[in-house]
Amino acid sequence: MAYTDLNAFLDKLESIGELVRIKEPLDPYLEICEVTDRVCKAGGPALLFENVRGKNIPVLTNLFGSMKRMCLALEVDHLDQVGEELTALLKTEPPRTLRQTLSLVPKLKRLRSLFPKTVSQAPCQEIVFRDKPDMSPYPILTTWPLDAGPFITLPLVITKDPHSGRRNIGMYRLQVFDNQTLGMHWQTHKGGAQHFRLAEADGLDLPVAVVLGPDPVLTYAATAPLPEELDELMLAGFLRHEPVSLVKCLSVDLEVPANAQIIIEGLVKTGERRREGPFGDHTGYYSPADDYPVMHITCITQRKNPIYPATVVGIPPMEDAYLGKATERIFLPLLRQTLPEIRDMHLPVAGAFHNFAFVSLDKRYPGHAKKVMQALWGLGQMMFSKFIVVLDRDVDVQDLNQVIWQWGANVDPKRDLVLVEGPVDALDHASPLPHLGSKIGFDATTKWPEEGITRPWPEKIEMDPKVKERIDQIWQKLGISQ
Repeated sequence: MAYTDLNAFLDKLESIGELVRIKEPLDPYLEICEVTDRVCKAGGPALLFENVRGKNIPVLTNLFGSMKRMCLALEVDHLDQVGEELTALLKTEPPRTLRQTLSLVPKLKRLRSLFPKTVSQAPCQEIVFRDKPDMSPYPILTTWPLDAGPFITLPLVITKDPHSGRRNIGMYRLQVFDNQTLGMHWQTHKGGAQHFRLAEADGLDLPVAVVLGPDPVLTYAATAPLPEELDELMLAGFLRHEPVSLVKCLSVDLEVPANAQIIIEGLVKTGERRREGPFGDHTGYYSPADDYPVMHITCITQRKNPIYPATVVGIPPMEDAYLGKATERIFLPLLRQTLPEIRDMHLPVAGAFHNFAFVSLDKRYPGHAKKVMQALWGLGQMMFSKFIVVLDRDVDVQDLNQVIWQWGANVDPKRDLVLVEGPVDALDHASPLPHLGSKIGFDATTKWPEEGITRPWPEKIEMDPKVKERIDQIWQKLGISQ
């Protein structure tokens, strides 16, 4: 059964010791961040700060900050399970027998869960602030000393394409400029930014709804790298095994998750920009100040006793590492639909998602590794990968020791590097220009004679299997603890 809302998920976490309630008074300015940062890096529990200085609403942090909680949020035993289920659904073939037809019934039920449904009443609209909506009651965190102010860090930002009406849900930070305006940090490559470009070209303001604290599956879905044509609510419905319930906003023509804690409705004004940032980001550095669009709040709705969710980002590892790992495992099978030769992929946490991608390859022809690099740079958010390392299929790319060993052993820098220019992450401060820079690929596979190798490639050291089996059988007798 899907979690009905965030509260139900917190009840589950508390029942198994994965949630700690903090009653000590703490300030939303830096103090909650410092506690959360320490707990994140220690792999600790989710935190509910019940006594936030100057506020009456509790703050929730580190909700997804472990592999265990990420699996609990998606209600799976392991993250690869989701990708396997998604692939099985996509590979459905027309039935040829009655038995095959009956076997499709569960899949058809799963398909029905993809499409959201609309309800007339919702918990997220129990209390309405339409006359002079005010952000001041909410415990919005200032997380790092040089941040430009308080930022909303775990929002689902909902927009619609002003031409097609197609919905997009993204996660973009929002700086609180004052009690009625927010800085909308949607980077140029994001879906929300494209919707605003279209609206602005038509001279129109863009309606926006900011959702805080839906059920955990919806929060994950907002971070997923979906193609523009796919609705994040359909992914959420698939993951929940139940359709998402939506309710119409009160002041803008949008629909929002009915089970959320807080909804902020408003308009992003055409032609208006304001200086946003700096902000201590997931790269581990402050992203610099820049001009971004401004959202003017038209209405705020909430539950009677809402919880304010936040994430703290900074030097890895942090909570967002587990959201990123979920995407790596869930979307790998889909990546294989385009590149079936890929065996596994690892986006290491210390690489802040986009800096490194380690890929194992079923190598089939000369230059295959370089073809895969180019293909990856052409796929969605993989275009931001600064360093792609392609290794042989027998290398466990989840094991950094194996990766570094084979990377160092198999690469001749002059022969095996691929250097390209193209789009880079907006947060990449090392690139010479904003949004544009260089990327490099390393072919760390075994080289073939057809690739210019004139010397025999050496054999990898491996023990005789019979000797290994013999030692396995007598290991306990050796008295060696390990």
